[in-house]
Amino acid sequence: MQNLVSIIIPCYNQAQYLPAALQSILEQSYPNWECIIINDGSQDNTEEIAQLWLKKDSRFRYFYKQNGGLSSARNLGLDKVAGNFVQFLDCDDVLHPEKLKASIEKCEAEPLLVISNFEMFIDDPQNTSEPYCVLDKDKFTYENILYNWGDGFSIPIHCGFFYLNFFKEFKFSETLRAKEDWIMWVTFLKNNPKIIFINKPLAFYRKNAQSMTMTTNMLDDQIKAYQILKNIVSASDFNKITIVLISRYYTSSSNAKQTIRQLKASNTYKGGKLVKKILRKIGMIKSFRYLLLKIEKWNVKINKKK
Repeated sequence: MQNLVSIIIPCYNQAQYLPAALQSILEQSYPNWECIIINDGSQDNTEEIAQLWLKKDSRFRYFYKQNGGLSSARNLGLDKVAGNFVQFLDCDDVLHPEKLKASIEKCEAEPLLVISNFEMFIDDPQNTSEPYCVLDKDKFTYENILYNWGDGFSIPIHCGFFYLNFFKEFKFSETLRAKEDWIMWVTFLKNNPKIIFINKPLAFYRKNAQSMTMTTNMLDDQIKAYQILKNIVSASDFNKITIVLISRYYTSSSNAKQTIRQLKASNTYKGGKLVKKILRKIGMIKSFRYLLLKIEKWNVKINKKK
């Protein structure tokens, strides 16, 4: 009897992407799976789409809850799983058809954590680009996850493939809108599990301008996650991460200020200010804005005709 894999897909107002995510599950070469769709209080047609897929295949399951955020949706999914293994998938991302099979084959010998590589896409998963960071096994250490997460490095959660046992004593913090996956990886890697890295793009991450990571101010969640870490890591590790985070934000602030100073000193910036000053002086600033709007409309018409 093959092991059952439970795939958890939280959804919130992204119904337009859900069919692609579910299709990538339906196309998995490993057949013994259940897909748990969690509707986190969506106000679009997420439920209507989910019900269509429940009719397509009985392996799809659907649950509705009041909106509580990504972490609460994943936690409900974890409460509903029937499988021995867990695969997460955000509803705007997709999996390679071999993701489950390739991952579970690595788990037959002993309990371990499987991480695969990934690529990026915008609309078509067949048209991919390089990932936003380089993954390799040497980076999958407790120290690297703790100190370097978010500094040009992170692991998309759907790259992971987990034994259900990992979640017996772990639940996602429902006070976090982001950084919840950082807390998860720190918690797991603190126990030094055996990790297998599949250096193939078996997960695909959508570049979505409306995603939470693109539209949410992460500072509050960074602070909350930092406070949660205090109860997870040792005192010495907590002191070190405090210094790392302060140094990172100080450096980021200094770099931003320097960039602004360089921009203001540039001829382009000075020229733009001079033009604006002249136009205002001769009373043409409104006319100039009107002209720019006209040009933009003309360009739109021309592009439509092409």
